[in-house]
Amino acid sequence: MPTVGVTRYVTPLREGGSLPGVVEADDLGTHVCKFRGAGQGLKVLVAEVIVSELARRIGLRTPRLVALDLDPEIARYEADEEVQDLLNASHGLNLGVDFLPGAFGYDPEFVVGDDEAGSVLWLDAFTANVDRSWKNPNLLVWHGELWAIDHGASLYFHHGWSGGATDPARFARQAWDITDHVMEARVAALPAADERISGLLDRGQLAEVLAQVPDNWLEPVPGTATAAELRAVYEEFLAARLATRDWLPGKSR
Repeated sequence: MPTVGVTRYVTPLREGGSLPGVVEADDLGTHVCKFRGAGQGLKVLVAEVIVSELARRIGLRTPRLVALDLDPEIARYEADEEVQDLLNASHGLNLGVDFLPGAFGYDPEFVVGDDEAGSVLWLDAFTANVDRSWKNPNLLVWHGELWAIDHGASLYFHHGWSGGATDPARFARQAWDITDHVMEARVAALPAADERISGLLDRGQLAEVLAQVPDNWLEPVPGTATAAELRAVYEEFLAARLATRDWLPGKSR
């Protein structure tokens, strides 16, 4: 994942609880910055990278990601105290998501094909995403195409690692509840999506996905001393889930 420097903080996005902000960077791009100093912590950034990279590999559109290097000087020019505190707590690498100007939120009038609907459901089931309801679809329509965003509420298992990583087999067996999902009515598209996606992901792909996560976002937990060791734990959890279909609504195979 490329690293670019933040040149200007533009405006906060107050729709969510973590207060992401729009920033400009030295790649001449505009990005939605998700801050390492936000209350949800670094694990949310890790989940964003992992799930976004998986989405790309199964054919879903999701905005390009960069690591945003935030200089402490940026905070000096911010008048909003809440934002200034967040900037001061977020020196170093933060997550940047390409800003999609003019995009609007998904609604039922936008037609989504079975392949795409099934892929969205498959991704959310595999990664245990609990945040794609009608209240908060986390899907955008941009230039007539569907884009999946905001995956930080996925991979719940790593939030319980304060005492050490738990059993990957438990995550592998954990069923995913499709109730209230924005694509719930399209569940019939899941078997075909599963059949197609099964040939796209393997342990090698999982390792490539995890390699995109910056080392300093991978906070050690008991039993792991290095970023490489923690990546290996994530790989075990994801590979265990990939090896079964107990989590998939309908258990297509």
